[in-house]
Amino acid sequence: MIEMIRNYNFWVITDEQKETSVNLQFIYNRTSKEEIAVKDFIYSYPVKVYFGEKAAAKALPAELAKAGKTVMVAYGGGSVKKSGVYDEICGYLKEAGKEIVDFSGIMPNPTYKKVQEGAALAREKNVDFILAVGGGSVIDCCKIIACQAALDEDIWEMEFKNHIYPTEHLPMGAIVTASGTGAEMNNGAVITNEDTNEKAGVLGAYASFAVLDVDYTMTLPKKQVISGAFDTLSHSMETYLGSPRDVNLSDEIAEAVMRNVIRNIRALLVDLNDKEARTELMWASAMAENGILKIGKVTDFQAHQIEHQLGAYTDCNHGQGLAVIHPVLYRHMCKDGVKQFARMAEKVWEIPAEDKSPEQLAGEGVQALKDFVKEIGMPSTFTEMGITDKSVLKKVADTCNLTAGCCKKLSREEILEILEECW
Repeated sequence: MIEMIRNYNFWVITDEQKETSVNLQFIYNRTSKEEIAVKDFIYSYPVKVYFGEKAAAKALPAELAKAGKTVMVAYGGGSVKKSGVYDEICGYLKEAGKEIVDFSGIMPNPTYKKVQEGAALAREKNVDFILAVGGGSVIDCCKIIACQAALDEDIWEMEFKNHIYPTEHLPMGAIVTASGTGAEMNNGAVITNEDTNEKAGVLGAYASFAVLDVDYTMTLPKKQVISGAFDTLSHSMETYLGSPRDVNLSDEIAEAVMRNVIRNIRALLVDLNDKEARTELMWASAMAENGILKIGKVTDFQAHQIEHQLGAYTDCNHGQGLAVIHPVLYRHMCKDGVKQFARMAEKVWEIPAEDKSPEQLAGEGVQALKDFVKEIGMPSTFTEMGITDKSVLKKVADTCNLTAGCCKKLSREEILEILEECW
């Protein structure tokens, strides 16, 4: 195990730690408290992606040959069985001579108790490999199960009290059946600790490989598809609005990803079964979380931090919560990050910049985001989401993680204002 500085959803490595085995490293030179100028970075990535039709048929025989005999197949409810994905995956495992340990019931907002249940089963059955079959919640849960199963210590206490992060874990792979989170591409997991009312990012295992076949996602309901795609847009925006704030290649790639997501969500409003649009969104989801957009960046992710804690108290839908929070949050932030917001308005929302001040353009971009949320049928308020207890707002404001504030450092008082405006 190694102690590190954790900056939201990626590592910041100090000089003494440059020779560690961490796979994704960003090395920064802090020039001031307000701005971070990129000097160098080291980039490598541990996740091998099998993308496209029949990807599992290519991936599993090759990857399972490297795995031990006992494989835990982890999934959520009954949808993977109804769709036939479960039987197909288990067929590949049986052909490879693997013993299957079944672990089901991973919920949409995975709990720490479920992590511990999975880790105990993995130890009891001497599991050699974990195969996560599902969306972000299933994959996130398995990342932490893989680490906890290899640890004697409690991983929550280890990370949040001692600030020590695991370097050993059971190997795992991911079969994506619901895209949007990009969970298959990183080692961060969002886990709800019901005992402490915290929904927090926990660092766990990377999948050694990921299978992205859009055919495995085609039975998803419209609400889940659109919500997942908005999460991809959120990841891209929260990275884009980080530091440094001058034009750079990572941000120009992010602009393309955001335009792609917006265009293809609109295509799905016409035809939910548009396979080309669904395929594009699946790859956009991976691109938003495979580290490419974050190269040379320090990200903010304040919207995610607020929504995560809202989810801890209400168990709300993640993408819907982000759709409500983002426009209000960005109204509060745009004056402090006017240059980036104005650029996003022009390059992503395609708002003409002629004869407009940067402030006006930035404001129009935030309004375009708000209008887009309504256009795609996402809720605009917490009451539309079905949240009925307004008292939770102060609890969320008092307990959510405060980020460094790439555009603006928010106080808990202002976060409460934002939440009340979302009501």
